[in-house]
Amino acid sequence: MTTIDRTWLKEHSELGVCALLAVTGLLVLVDSLLGTDAGSRSDPLGPHAVPLVLGVLLLVLAVLLAVDVLRGGHGEAEGGEDIDLAVPADKRTVGMLAGVLIATALLIPIVGWPLAGMALFWGAAYTLGSRRPVADPLIAGGVSLATWILFDPLLGVDLPGGPLMGLF
Repeated sequence: MTTIDRTWLKEHSELGVCALLAVTGLLVLVDSLLGTDAGSRSDPLGPHAVPLVLGVLLLVLAVLLAVDVLRGGHGEAEGGEDIDLAVPADKRTVGMLAGVLIATALLIPIVGWPLAGMALFWGAAYTLGSRRPVADPLIAGGVSLATWILFDPLLGVDLPGGPLMGLF
């Protein structure tokens, strides 16, 4: 690859986003078109209407963005808020948050969402600097229990309750 090719690619790097949008749109369309036909008389559109519209819109957006990039348009660099880009990322915090997420994923099938969610919210709060030993677990438990009650019994989204199954 010559230097001219590299320079052109660097100046038109937004075309990668266009390609990602196009591939995503195609995947959504193919998945929707190859899915089951579950329409009914009361719902003539079936479950494919929204994915078809989204897939087409993603493809249209990819084409419009590609045309803009090829005409010389480009994204502006983010100025940042109060972030010092010279300071490296805090790998310890990122690692601890990743550990909390992995632990939550492992705990959900064993103890259910309310307790695993409590561990998630409490662990994230601790990792991000909160040091209130009484309030943090109570708030985490309340948020976790509230989300479980909202999603499981009220909205019908099946979240494992663990030891709390049958209480609500």
